[in-house]
Amino acid sequence: MNYRAAPKGMRLHIGIFGRRNVGKSSLLNAITRQQVSIVSPVAGTTTDPVEKPMELLPIGPVLFIDTAGIDDEGDLGELRVSQSHKAFERTEVALLITDGTWTPYDAALLDRFKARQCPVILIANKHDTHPVSSALQDVATQHALPLVHTVAPTGAGLANLREALVAVVPAAFLAQPTIVADLVPPGEMAILVVPIDKEAPKGRLIMPQVQSIRDLLDNDAMCLVVKERELRAALERLRQPPALVVTDSQAFLKVAADTPPSVPLTSFSILFARYKGDLLAMTAGALAIAKLKSGDRILIAEACSHHPIGEDIGQVKIPRWLSQYVGGKLHFQHCQGRDFPEDLSPYALVIHCGACTWNRQQVLARVMRCQEAGVPITNYGMAIAFSLGILQRALAPFPAAHAMVLAPSRAD
Repeated sequence: MNYRAAPKGMRLHIGIFGRRNVGKSSLLNAITRQQVSIVSPVAGTTTDPVEKPMELLPIGPVLFIDTAGIDDEGDLGELRVSQSHKAFERTEVALLITDGTWTPYDAALLDRFKARQCPVILIANKHDTHPVSSALQDVATQHALPLVHTVAPTGAGLANLREALVAVVPAAFLAQPTIVADLVPPGEMAILVVPIDKEAPKGRLIMPQVQSIRDLLDNDAMCLVVKERELRAALERLRQPPALVVTDSQAFLKVAADTPPSVPLTSFSILFARYKGDLLAMTAGALAIAKLKSGDRILIAEACSHHPIGEDIGQVKIPRWLSQYVGGKLHFQHCQGRDFPEDLSPYALVIHCGACTWNRQQVLARVMRCQEAGVPITNYGMAIAFSLGILQRALAPFPAAHAMVLAPSRAD
């Protein structure tokens, strides 16, 4: 893999947090050896989070996120702090920068990280002019956290910081879970059904399709890529059935009709419900569609912003399919990017896109927020499969999720 070209969602997200003027931006510039963030003695220079992708050996592809000071003041300062809080949700390793002192602001940050079980490295920056306080040392000892001494302008302590990062990298990141290859043994074949419509990006495939192809090739499996109207002919030409058929969710009905019942079938979106989020939680969310009633409000959330064209899946198709399933009027609200309502209580259901551009931490943070609010969450592919009556078949490759779908019928 070319780490410099690794998608953002596959990079380890390292958040840089702390009070104003403790040297967060200076430290990022020192780590990357570039002027990534503007550095100034004026407090509050950093406004929106600044992102810098790079290859950090021996970890691999990472994304550093430089945030505004958590102690910012005033109306504008509150907006900056709000943006810093949003960066919490996608942070997989947190660098808590201090100037050697320990304040209630730092303690509040640490509490948030620990509540999310996010690895934390304490950094005493400006070590040449600001000695480490006994309070900071006590916190490091009490919580068994690494404490690294740095001087950003000279690069002092960066080697120790790199060692500390290597030591706390989450096992889930190092394990590099597969997207689809665990379902297709080496030497076997998967057929990937890729419709080419108005929303297909010109000259290329969308990210879940590309990443699935690469995942199969990396694990010595074969793949055959076809459009939905070519699937039946492709199956007839094979000497033996494929191990799996994966389709774009929008073509579920035709692909399900053309795929023999003996051949496992699922969708890219369902694969990403597992790869990026929590498949069982999203299965429960899909089953909650059965409880929807006319007048309910549904939130449709997309990780990236795009201008909808024609029969857009989130703006048009999913609302139409769900309204037909319920047999009444549903109220849909949409949000894009990192915008997400603070109050989820008005919603009967949240339906998320596949989040192919995000890291798993950010998706899981949204799943957790929905669970805390008591609001079911699912994703596009799961919702489509349920509303079209093929969720049971689409989840057959995943035993635990499949059992959840079968459980209601057994109870009957």
